[in-house]
Amino acid sequence: MPEPKSTFDATYPCEFYEPAELFEPDLMYTVPEIARLLQGLEPDAQVDADTEAVLIDWAIPWVMSHAEDMVIAEPLSEDGPGYYGVAEHAVDEGDANGEAAAGADAGDGDA
Repeated sequence: MPEPKSTFDATYPCEFYEPAELFEPDLMYTVPEIARLLQGLEPDAQVDADTEAVLIDWAIPWVMSHAEDMVIAEPLSEDGPGYYGVAEHAVDEGDANGEAAAGADAGDGDA
């Protein structure tokens, strides 16, 4: 049931990452790994099953709404998960706008 805003002590801006901000440009991630990244966790962070289910519930719509800036790869095994990454054009746009992923320009020696 909806609640009046006055019920809450505080409200916060609803801000989400762009793929170029969230992903390392040379890596591919599963949906559970994306879910962790969206919460500021490491992709391999241990979370309990109930928490992971909630995180995935948030991650799936995020993936769908950012599909134009992402690429997908087939599972590595027949019963494995799919993998998602940032599209090259999204990284290029982020660089042009000064919004590159953290570490994306952190020195692979090509200056």
